[in-house]
Amino acid sequence: MLVVGPELFVALVVLTAVAAIVAAVGKLGHGRQIAVAAARAAVQLAAVSLLIAAIVASLWATAAFVVLMCAVAAGTSARRVGGGARGWWAGVPIVVGSLSVVAGLLLAGLVPLRGIAVIPVAGILIGGAMTATSLAGRRALDELTGRRGEVEAALALGLPPRDAVLLVCRPAGGQALIPALDQTRTVGLVTLPGAFVGVLLGGASPLAAGITQLFVLVGLLAVEAVAVVLTVELVARGRLRPATA
Repeated sequence: MLVVGPELFVALVVLTAVAAIVAAVGKLGHGRQIAVAAARAAVQLAAVSLLIAAIVASLWATAAFVVLMCAVAAGTSARRVGGGARGWWAGVPIVVGSLSVVAGLLLAGLVPLRGIAVIPVAGILIGGAMTATSLAGRRALDELTGRRGEVEAALALGLPPRDAVLLVCRPAGGQALIPALDQTRTVGLVTLPGAFVGVLLGGASPLAAGITQLFVLVGLLAVEAVAVVLTVELVARGRLRPATA
């Protein structure tokens, strides 16, 4: 799909520079982070490409790589959500949401028990759970901080602490599902996501590519819904707290 050569390298550098400069000029506060993220992505993708080629033949190595993906995703969400050491509770929605779906697909025989199939499916689902957890956690905790008076009023009226927090945090946390919902609603009309394009370029029929993409999108909705519910519940039970709490 892309012509690999010096021109591609130059285009990547230019696009990264444009993104970083625009963010800096617009005072978004992420100019340096954009450049670092792009450089990290290049190095990590190169390393992972070599690693996956070496481990896909071993189920044990595949399982270890999936565990590594979960750990990195949990650490990323923990930093985004905050709350110090308690931030590591953010790993619970990621692991439960993604790996339960992966296990179900393996048991149903829909995904073959081979590294070349398990790693990409697990990666997509873990990534979706990570994004949903980070968004839901940040939104719920921000809402809890900004509307603390409403929580205290609910407590004064006799609501249990969990119910009082959920009253404020649940609608805000639910907004984390909007990106996945929009992507599912507009697939084929606005974008042709990676799974569709990848299967199509691999030589499969457009119908097979469409079914594969539908499977990915619906799977992500299931995973992210579980992750959001668990994240909001952890906030309500005080496992995830604002950084100042």
